[in-house]
Amino acid sequence: MMNKGLEVIEAHWLFNVPRKSIEVVIHPQSIIHSMVEYADGSVIAQLGNPDMRTPIAHALAYPERIEAGVEPLDLCRIGTLNFERPDLKRFPCLGLAYAALERGGNAPAVLNAANEIAVEAFLKGDLGFTRIPAVIEQTLADVPWAEVASLQDVLAADAAGRMSAQHVASADRRRKA
Repeated sequence: MMNKGLEVIEAHWLFNVPRKSIEVVIHPQSIIHSMVEYADGSVIAQLGNPDMRTPIAHALAYPERIEAGVEPLDLCRIGTLNFERPDLKRFPCLGLAYAALERGGNAPAVLNAANEIAVEAFLKGDLGFTRIPAVIEQTLADVPWAEVASLQDVLAADAAGRMSAQHVASADRRRKA
């Protein structure tokens, strides 16, 4: 669920939406890709089959819409759309993303860098999947908080996060060996 956490951070910054106004819900059918609630309580949703060809085709043809080769959405076949709130104990990376957004400053950049390093270590077989949140959490604790006022500040936060996460993941690997 780190991807959803990063999307919360993106929505906050790209659309100037307060964190408390952004809600993540688990939707097992993966048919609804986003929803926007208006002041009057109505909700507009973007629906489609879970197939990356759709957003890729949209990006390539924007502002036009082109055939993406995706099967048309058949809501009658799907039948039911389910939703549930995420359990932050089951999905700790989402909680880490929320905390980084609340903390502000360099924390979101450090979070992203640590996530990339931890996932890379997992893919190489050097880190267990369930250890990814621990590496990210320790990295956020180890890298000192700082204001971010420039691109250089973001790049410095990224570099510090990567260096710290590599150290934490390496220590984890040595403990495992």
